[in-house]
Order: sequence, then C-alpha cells, then structure tokens
Amino acid sequence: MLALAALAAGCAPFQPTATAPAGGGVPDAGTQLVGAAMAQLGAAYRYGGDSPQQGFDCSGLVAYVYGQQGIAVPRTAAQQFAAARPVRESELLPGDLVFFRLKGPRAEVSHVGIYTGQGRFVHAPQSGRRVSEASLSDEYYRERLAGYGRFIEPMGSRTAAR
Repeated sequence: MLALAALAAGCAPFQPTATAPAGGGVPDAGTQLVGAAMAQLGAAYRYGGDSPQQGFDCSGLVAYVYGQQGIAVPRTAAQQFAAARPVRESELLPGDLVFFRLKGPRAEVSHVGIYTGQGRFVHAPQSGRRVSEASLSDEYYRERLAGYGRFIEPMGSRTAAR
C-alpha cells in the first residue's frame, strides 16, 4: 500500500510550496490564491476578459482570482501596481503580484502575474496564448520587471488593533 501511495505521489502535478497552518486547518490566503490561479491554467486569453467563461487578460485574471477569495483589487495592471503594498524580491510570498513594463523601462506598468513560489508566476500572457506559468528568471520578464506587490497579510503577521 505504501509503495502504491509513493508511486501515485511521483505522478502528482506540481504543487506550489506552501504549508497549511500548524495543526492543520484552512490554508493561508496566499496558498488559496495560488490554488485558484493554478486552477485557471489553460484558460483562454481575451483582452478585457475577467472570467473563465470569456477568458482573461492579465489583470482580469488577478481580479478574478483575488475576488474568488473575497479580496477586491483594482482592475488594470497599472492600478493594481499603484494600490499594492510594495515588497522586495527577498520577501515574495505565494499569492503576491509581480508587475512588468512591457513597453519599455519608463512605460506604465502593463502586465501582472500571481507569484506561485520557487521563482514562478501564473499570468495571462497575450492574445493567442492561454493562462500559463512562467519563470521570473526568464530573460524577457527579468528585463521588464517593474516590481512586486501585496494585497494580503502573510500568515502569522499581526496587525495593530485601532
């Protein structure tokens, strides 16, 4: 029985590295966001799209995935970049957002993805392609990286009561 379980685990699809809270329970918000984003892999790209039925553009994917977790975010990549709390690359957590300037280093932010962990992110790349996962180490994205942002509180962080 153990051998069968080990064999089945070897064929399991990629799972982002994230852990459930100590003692089990509900996964943290970042883990839930990554799961919701990964569930959209293969969905069609559609400019202005924000649902699995019509397809997604990059910011529509983010708005949809965050909305599924009850988190409202602005609609465009530029608005999401402006509203997100900036984080350093060394502080990136699953569920954070990665932002890009596809039209040059001084251009407005025009692309966004959801960080899944291990240097990877889920995004709706462009017309004719589908929602997919990409690497932050890919030269194309590395050269166009604008920054990282967060809309959720990491698990275990405490906010001051007012």
